[in-house]
Amino acid sequence: MQATIKDKAKFQGVGLHSGAPASLTILPAPADHGIIFHRADLGHDATVMARWDMVTPSKLCTVLDNGAGVTVSTVEHIMAALAGTGVTNALVEVDGPEAPILDGSSAPFARGILRAGILLQDRPLHAIRVLRPVEVRDGEAFARLAPSEHLQIDFHIDFADRAIGVQAKRLDMANGAFLRELADSRTFCRQSDVEAMRASGLALGGSYLNAVVVDGDTVLSPGGLRHADEAVRHKMLDAMGDLALAGAPLLARYTGHRAGHAMTNRLLRALFADGSAWEWTTCTTEQENRLPGAGVAFYGAAAGIGSLVV
Repeated sequence: MQATIKDKAKFQGVGLHSGAPASLTILPAPADHGIIFHRADLGHDATVMARWDMVTPSKLCTVLDNGAGVTVSTVEHIMAALAGTGVTNALVEVDGPEAPILDGSSAPFARGILRAGILLQDRPLHAIRVLRPVEVRDGEAFARLAPSEHLQIDFHIDFADRAIGVQAKRLDMANGAFLRELADSRTFCRQSDVEAMRASGLALGGSYLNAVVVDGDTVLSPGGLRHADEAVRHKMLDAMGDLALAGAPLLARYTGHRAGHAMTNRLLRALFADGSAWEWTTCTTEQENRLPGAGVAFYGAAAGIGSLVV
């Protein structure tokens, strides 16, 4: 079944790149609504669908653009949290052009959603089944979607900084895996990147409190890492959020090698450009039970996601 949030969930912080105060509120929405962002500062009609074909090119984050002057940037962490908790219908109000970065992960968003509660809606859930492999490349980097009966994510990264180095992880994203394994992993960067971005007027809201910053073999952020492989886990979190812009749950295996936001969006565009590579399907009960958000309200309250449940 489709699902929405029971009550509103509000978040306040700063924009990662603008450094300006930013607030975001997730509101309930009816069945078949999908995820829609609304720029509350621009008026009643200032909306943009959370969909792959509304993404405008950006290397540093995922930016939605409705083509009429309404943009919302850094949506990937909130999209990952919505997908990871099984919310398929919501109105997301933002008071400016950028979502708040919070702690650099999806965990605060997931906590807020679970506190507000998840409401199942009496309407069938449709998913996108990948029928054959689709791949995009850029030099050594590539991203691929292949057939699977449920979402799997397989990611590999390779950084010169020894604090990150080579990392690889593969996860079956069945119910609860996102919350257990990925949600609290923070965005990361090198100290040299921070200096270059700030010189260009970017990352003005970035700090050691909302990003893992490394320099060679040293983690500069106080408290160190939340996971030894936090970097690859965060890349998987980003992929989860960017794949959620397909507009429905994906039944597929995603493989990313040195991939990022732009490449994952290119992959979705390649998928939907080929009508023989995918199909709509109405989820069976068995398929619903293998989706990332299946049963998380009960699961989180009763058993296993630790600090994500308050």
